Amino acid sequence: MNKDRKQRSSTEYKLVTDLSNIEIVVIAALRAGAARGHADTEDIAVKANEIGPGRFNWKKYPEQINIDTVRKRLWDARKQGHLVGSERDGWLLTETGSAFAHRYKQLLGAEKTTRLTLNERKWRRMEKVRLLATVAYQKFSSGEMSHITKREAQGFFRIDPYVSESAIEDKLLRMLNAFSNDRDIGPTVRFVASLIRG
Repeated sequence: MNKDRKQRSSTEYKLVTDLSNIEIVVIAALRAGAARGHADTEDIAVKANEIGPGRFNWKKYPEQINIDTVRKRLWDARKQGHLVGSERDGWLLTETGSAFAHRYKQLLGAEKTTRLTLNERKWRRMEKVRLLATVAYQKFSSGEMSHITKREAQGFFRIDPYVSESAIEDKLLRMLNAFSNDRDIGPTVRFVASLIRG
């Protein structure tokens, strides 16, 4: 079985040298914190250079990161649906981008650089308690998913009528990135997010 797992993992993942620059910036975005909130272009550039040394550097000054190269790949990753955001607002991983980046997390030794801060752990713990107490969660867990109202779905994600479309999507992405794989509330988070996006 161990041999099968080794064979499977070697075929599932590309080597770092085989990753495209777009794929590298998506993984770098995860390392820079883009699953938890908006990450800055420069932070992503530094992480991208750590993952693919030399790929994003100037030819004449190879010790310097070419921010324009990273910026272009970030916009390409956005077009492919891996990121949302901009240089001004920062970059946030989508569900697709987060899933892709997490596949490479252990392979590239990113555990230390993606460790949650004390504040993030506290936020997740408190948010999970809050989500478990919502009407939407209670209805979902008792099999009454079709009875979750729009207002209950909005309350689940703390969305009010004054929140803009882009802010709603940012909230959904942050919650999905944080809880999508959580055994207790992951299915509820994914389902209620689909109701909001509806």
